[in-house]
Amino acid sequence: QVQLVESGGGLVQAGGSLRLSCVASGTIFSINVGWYRQAPGKQRELVASIGSSGDTKYAESVKGRFTISRDIIKKTVYLQMNSLKPEDTAVYNCNAFLGTTTRPGPTYLSWGQGTQVTVSS
Repeated sequence: QVQLVESGGGLVQAGGSLRLSCVASGTIFSINVGWYRQAPGKQRELVASIGSSGDTKYAESVKGRFTISRDIIKKTVYLQMNSLKPEDTAVYNCNAFLGTTTRPGPTYLSWGQGTQVTVSS
């Protein structure tokens, strides 16, 4: 089973930027990968996804600020986060999911530890 390891989080001021990385132990060429986040007391939400064909989709709350991309050779999916807001503070995880970017289904890999993103006002 493919394993995913997240990194790149940190503490940043509002308006700043971070780039998260999700490194896979196997190929990411044929799978859908999403970046999810969970803030304290809230449900986990899908914020950005990239399909097996390279199509992308974003939650309304991050559209225009976040960009998801992948490097198939490096087996890495990135999440570039710009114009960060305090409400972006959360633990960010990546995972593979069934379905499509427009109709995402359940995830099917084990959740990693994630990477903490904290945005100060």
